[in-house]
Amino acid sequence: MSVVTAKSYIEYRQDAYWVAGTRISLDSIVYAFQKGLSPESIVNSFPLLTLEQVYGAIAFYLANRADIDAYLEAEEAAFDIMPQPLQTADPALYNKLMAVKAARQQVES
Repeated sequence: MSVVTAKSYIEYRQDAYWVAGTRISLDSIVYAFQKGLSPESIVNSFPLLTLEQVYGAIAFYLANRADIDAYLEAEEAAFDIMPQPLQTADPALYNKLMAVKAARQQVES
């Protein structure tokens, strides 16, 4: 009989939470989950992830909900005070960030 060890699905690096071993943020998974997307639909949106990783990320969020919600609120506040030069320096990135912000607000409504 082999010994089963616990897996870690989320890692904290560069002041953010990420799906372990990927460049996909926990934020992305949480916002999709809050929108009501199923884990299978989330995998379709992020084909680099496995269903196991998505379930692991959701379980991590649910186990640490108060802390992760506070982290997400802090991230949104930091975005709100982002300097406006980004709008002219990289309009495509700025528009993408604004679309994400609008989607988050729609989820909260």
